[in-house]
Amino acid sequence: MTLATPSELPRAFAAAWGARDAQGLAALFAEDGDFLSLTGGAAEGRAAIAELFAAEFAGAFARARLVTGRMKLRPLGPHAAVVLQRFVLSGLMHADGTDAGRIGAVLAATLGPTAQGWQLVAAQFVVEG
Repeated sequence: MTLATPSELPRAFAAAWGARDAQGLAALFAEDGDFLSLTGGAAEGRAAIAELFAAEFAGAFARARLVTGRMKLRPLGPHAAVVLQRFVLSGLMHADGTDAGRIGAVLAATLGPTAQGWQLVAAQFVVEG
């Protein structure tokens, strides 16, 4: 999946998250993209990123809901852009199945253009603060 503009990333990310679509989230990344997850998991390459999201949706994020907050877009010329997107996550679970409450998180993403549109080159989804 590609994006017409980097500003489409937050909506596409939230929609795929809400659908628990690990493949859809991974499709936002370039084939050789890099991802660091909220859980500390790291993945290199689209297939590994899909596996990481699938595992997280089966575990800590099985009931997690994502609410989109403020976004900041920093174009870096015609060949790169950085998106900083704030989210609030609720419905998180501890390993024992108990509610972990809600947290603020930031998706810090670097995107690059392809012939088809924009894709994530690297992203970190980290706890805010």
